[in-house]
Amino acid sequence: MSLLKPIFLLVTFIAKTTALDFTISNGQIFTPGFAVLDAPQPGTPLGGDTLEVALDVTANGKLQLPPYGDDSPSRINSIAIFLYSYDTGRNFTITNGTASKGDASLGDIMKSEPGSTVKHVRWAWPTCLIGDGKPEPKQPPSPPMMTRDNDRGTYNISIRQNFRLNGDDHYTIFDVPISVTNNIMFTGLNPPCDSVNNPLLTPEEIDAESANDVGILFAPGDATVVQQSGTGTGDDDDDDDDDDGSGIGPTKPEGNPGDGLGAGSRAIESTLASYLIYLSPLVCLCVYIL
Repeated sequence: MSLLKPIFLLVTFIAKTTALDFTISNGQIFTPGFAVLDAPQPGTPLGGDTLEVALDVTANGKLQLPPYGDDSPSRINSIAIFLYSYDTGRNFTITNGTASKGDASLGDIMKSEPGSTVKHVRWAWPTCLIGDGKPEPKQPPSPPMMTRDNDRGTYNISIRQNFRLNGDDHYTIFDVPISVTNNIMFTGLNPPCDSVNNPLLTPEEIDAESANDVGILFAPGDATVVQQSGTGTGDDDDDDDDDDGSGIGPTKPEGNPGDGLGAGSRAIESTLASYLIYLSPLVCLCVYIL
């Protein structure tokens, strides 16, 4: 028993420092902004026909849906989402507010699904991510659907929020690590990678730490009061301004902010569930030592 206590304390410390990369409550991930990430969870291996991201854009009901009053002290101006990796050198545009040809990159997510507080982004994987499993060595030039595993691997889903909170303007950067290792098949809708690729900035150029000085917002226990004016309708049709405005995955170790993908967010609190995810393998180690 004499060994158990110090080992347990060490395990608990390691678990907490690792889990503090994100603020998670009831499966929701809180960000430096109004958006709350419902899916995917950090570190999840992804694949399928599309990359799917679910965002609550009202901070769980604290902010009304657009359109906002012209003089509203709190509002979301825009949300852009990118998928990037320093391992592959790729920086893909998922959405920056303007849809490109064939929806290779998507339009303004704030205008999608009117009346819904949760916006679902479904983006077709580009051709260079087609394949199955971990990345393989690059192959000689071949048709797009055959360049399967060239750029698969660890990535960050980067959520960029431009918003106003109680009269102050903010632009924040929130990165969620995932791995592109599950099966992705050619669907005929996959855009060429170069058509959605952008120059990749260095972490120093991005400077997420300075951008995110507002901190994680609206997590349980956050007493921030949102000042608003005007009535949001959740509908872009100006003729419907009388509307009341209502409308109401397991963590994997495949990718993490330490993989050199960019800025991992700093969290202010973490739930017991987060601790247990990281704690379980270390508890097994303790049992083995004893």
